[in-house]
Amino acid sequence: MPIKKSNPDLILIIVTLSLLAIGLIMVYSASAIWAAYKFDDSFYFAKRQMLFAFVGVIAMFFIMNVDYWTWRTWSKALIIICFVLLLVVLIPGIGVARNGSRSWIGVGAFSIQPSEFMKLAMIAFLAKFLSERQKLITSFKKGLLPSLALVFTAFGLIMLQPDLGTGTVMVGTCIVMIFISGARVSHFGVLGLLGLTGFVGLVLSAPYRMKRITSFLDPWQDSLGSGFQIIQSLYAIGPGGLFGLGLGQSRQKFFYLPEPQTDFIFAILSEELGFIGGSLVILLFALLLWRGIRIALGAPDLYGSLVAVGIIAMVAIQVMINIGVVTGLMPVTGITLPFLSYGGSSLTLMLMAIGVLLNISRYSRY
Repeated sequence: MPIKKSNPDLILIIVTLSLLAIGLIMVYSASAIWAAYKFDDSFYFAKRQMLFAFVGVIAMFFIMNVDYWTWRTWSKALIIICFVLLLVVLIPGIGVARNGSRSWIGVGAFSIQPSEFMKLAMIAFLAKFLSERQKLITSFKKGLLPSLALVFTAFGLIMLQPDLGTGTVMVGTCIVMIFISGARVSHFGVLGLLGLTGFVGLVLSAPYRMKRITSFLDPWQDSLGSGFQIIQSLYAIGPGGLFGLGLGQSRQKFFYLPEPQTDFIFAILSEELGFIGGSLVILLFALLLWRGIRIALGAPDLYGSLVAVGIIAMVAIQVMINIGVVTGLMPVTGITLPFLSYGGSSLTLMLMAIGVLLNISRYSRY
């Protein structure tokens, strides 16, 4: 094990906490009206998000001081636990259904989403698997197939909930890791065609997914149904202009855009803070990804590099999908915007992942 550098990546810490602070402000701004109406407490969502943020930040700084090789040692146990939780969440009476998906396990007044933690467990285990079989990754049978079998087994369990958004992020993250580890491009070409066929099959198998595709192409075709969220999101972004309507001055949060504190929080941010505010958030994400790439390039071993790549890919994919959906460039999926959207499991998971990345930065040669 190489000698640890004295300090973690300070810029990464500052960027992460900046995004978190913006998220806390926007969760309150976006949710205050809805929370006051539903719970008679305008701070209902904000207080819970602050609690999740506090726990997540503590976890981030704790994990920052845990040698990342520890996750290599425990990766098998972690992924087994996550697989068990993915099975448990499907049991009626234990798994909690929300918006048509049985994705949560209730714990008192709170709940956890096992599929979120599977993403990080999969990164840790797949990095170990690929680093130990680097010479075999060019072999379809001995390297690529076992990796994909593991990933798509987890994807299948997530789809039983069903949760296409989280499953897509996990698969996309793992594909990036497998590609970076040295898999053949020709194998990916064939698998890409098979994956596209499977994706089309998933879309056609569920009418609501097909409606999301058609509403993405022409949301005004069903303006009060499947296209409603996209239209209301665009109505929020458009009036924002260059400087926005002002913090707290959103109109769409007045029961036009459903639960704006979650997947569509970027629309409210753009309405209130305008093009400048939205661009600032995107710039902060770009800065975070740049620091992550530097850490991955400077990691002292393949395992650390693959873990860093996986974490950065996970963040990048979620950001691209979320903002793509909000701006009408992609079909609607239930993907949160990292560090900004309301959600305990998602926020805690992301901060824990950044903690792992910060620990790798303490060994990085850059």
